[in-house]
Amino acid sequence: MAAVTLTGLLKDVAVKFPSRTAISVSGKFDLSHARLDQLVERAASSLLAAGVNPGDVVALTFPNAVEFIIMFLATIRVRATAAPLNAAYTAEEFVFYLSDSESKVLLTPIEGNEAAQAAASKLEIPHLTALLSDAESDIALDPIPSVSDPNAVSKLVNDPSDVALFLHTSGTTSRPKGVPLTQFNLVSSVTNIKSVYKLTESDSTVIVLPLFHVHGLIAGLLSSLGAGGSITLPAAGRFSASTFWSDMNNYHATWYTAVPTIHQIILDRHLSKPEPVYPKLRFIRSCSAALAPSVLSRLEEAFGAPVLEAYAMTEATHLMASNPLPEDGPHLPGSVGRPIGQEMAILDENGVPQEADAHGEVCIRGPNVTKGYKNNPEANKSAFQFGWFHTGDLGYLDSNGYLHLVGRIKEMINRGGEKISPIEVDAVLISHPEIAQAVAFGVPDDKYGEEINCAIIPREGSNINEEEVSKFCKKNLAVFKVPKKVFITDSLPKTATGKIQRRLVAEHFLAQISTAKVPKFGA
Repeated sequence: MAAVTLTGLLKDVAVKFPSRTAISVSGKFDLSHARLDQLVERAASSLLAAGVNPGDVVALTFPNAVEFIIMFLATIRVRATAAPLNAAYTAEEFVFYLSDSESKVLLTPIEGNEAAQAAASKLEIPHLTALLSDAESDIALDPIPSVSDPNAVSKLVNDPSDVALFLHTSGTTSRPKGVPLTQFNLVSSVTNIKSVYKLTESDSTVIVLPLFHVHGLIAGLLSSLGAGGSITLPAAGRFSASTFWSDMNNYHATWYTAVPTIHQIILDRHLSKPEPVYPKLRFIRSCSAALAPSVLSRLEEAFGAPVLEAYAMTEATHLMASNPLPEDGPHLPGSVGRPIGQEMAILDENGVPQEADAHGEVCIRGPNVTKGYKNNPEANKSAFQFGWFHTGDLGYLDSNGYLHLVGRIKEMINRGGEKISPIEVDAVLISHPEIAQAVAFGVPDDKYGEEINCAIIPREGSNINEEEVSKFCKKNLAVFKVPKKVFITDSLPKTATGKIQRRLVAEHFLAQISTAKVPKFGA
């Protein structure tokens, strides 16, 4: 019988492939699947001793480290909910995410995270650090938990309905939406990813994406482990173009998954400083933002492997559609492939399914899809209609069942796979005492697909400049949300109700971007 929890699937893998490598920390040590399972069980026992109960939310903010993987799996093993957070958040952002998730504990690496700890302290949330010094040691928590009952973990039985993962996805509202995902959601998505890419115990990959993001966590890490395969963590704890191919070669990688921005960096590196030898890859996967067909063809030519573009989102526990492996059908540049593991339909505004090639909203339903946003009835009402989850993306299915995306309904800015709510940036800008009005918007960008810009109207008598605005944003926003360019103006287009028209603002400033002086609208 197929596993109905991710925890159950990984335990099956540890029994089936006990001695095969599960995790390699580049240049340091390897962990087998059996050893990983043992470490997770012991870390789970420590979490129970530290007072973590089933149903509690545990926030984790780590680089891409083995401690994160073990503590993530230990958290869901004790039937608690793991909430991975970007280590680059400001203290103010951590306060929001820790509060909104109702986290009971903050977990960090031994060196800590000043902003996260300040937020946890403000919210009176206990802070624990985790350290694994080598393959033979147990993972050490500090403060050291009280003596635990060695049988306490074995008494806990994971259930498919356990909420295992809690992530936030920014929408077009200023408040990011909380997405609870169950053990069944996780195992369903992992099974779908394993199936479409035919992942097995012979596969190996290097993790290049942050593990706090659904793409890296589900597609890179958990699907590899769930197949009995192996993953390598770069020594730096993050992607490095200078070590990527040496890790891929040293650890016999057979594939990798990345966002278009990283593919572009890898290509640029190849052109300027090619490797003596490249590994023979089964495929290269691209997801989280649109991949230009020209980049796809350059990747295939450079590295001799099919590039498979996919379509995913947090609410679907990542994967929704993918181009197939060559033996299973053509992969079409400009398409995100065929639906994988769930139903997909193109619906009009009345919920009527559209015929092939007709445009409408991409909608899905299936075992990998969240049951709803946390404490957000308004968002749930609009996202779950006619028995489907509405993605907010416009697209069409061709006569061969391949999905083509044509635009986003929501005003999301997609910067290299990082989804940014412009209203969230607006709110920070407008909080500056010298800014009267502000609007953030996306503009095309060769490297990231989209980049974020903003326009502001200063308060009367203010001499605020671009540098001051940027400095303020850097203090109050994660680095990837900071506008790359700031326009200072004295008017912005509005509707009759006073709402700023973001699309017109973007068009106006794109037209004026080459001029030194930004004129008024209508001038």
